[in-house]
Amino acid sequence: MLIKYLKVLYYEFLSNFVIQKVRYKVTGECKKCGKCCNYMYSKDTYTEKEFKIMQFLYPAYKRFEVRGWDEDGNIIIGCKLVNKDGTCSVYNKRLRMCRRYPEKIIYFRGELHEGCGYKIEPEKSFEDYLN
Repeated sequence: MLIKYLKVLYYEFLSNFVIQKVRYKVTGECKKCGKCCNYMYSKDTYTEKEFKIMQFLYPAYKRFEVRGWDEDGNIIIGCKLVNKDGTCSVYNKRLRMCRRYPEKIIYFRGELHEGCGYKIEPEKSFEDYLN
């Protein structure tokens, strides 16, 4: 009984060092509502000062402005070039990140705005991982 218990503890300990990358696929299509352009997060930017530094280092980001903070204190930015109908006023000159949004395969479970035409779902089901 003790050996069985120690074995369980051992495997539980080892499970903390297993890096499992879950891949998610993005399906659907854009409804051109503009929500994703008006309310987005800036990775590794936590303050307005850091955001200004990012704009200094990457002048193309001057098109974005701070819109506020969410309940967790994350900075929310938005694009100043979005029309009232949600379309891009410089569509043919938009940034690479805008052209590629959303990536078809991602490694995190993101949240999309309500009413978005895209869906994020695991590439594999839990049963697939068990098999």
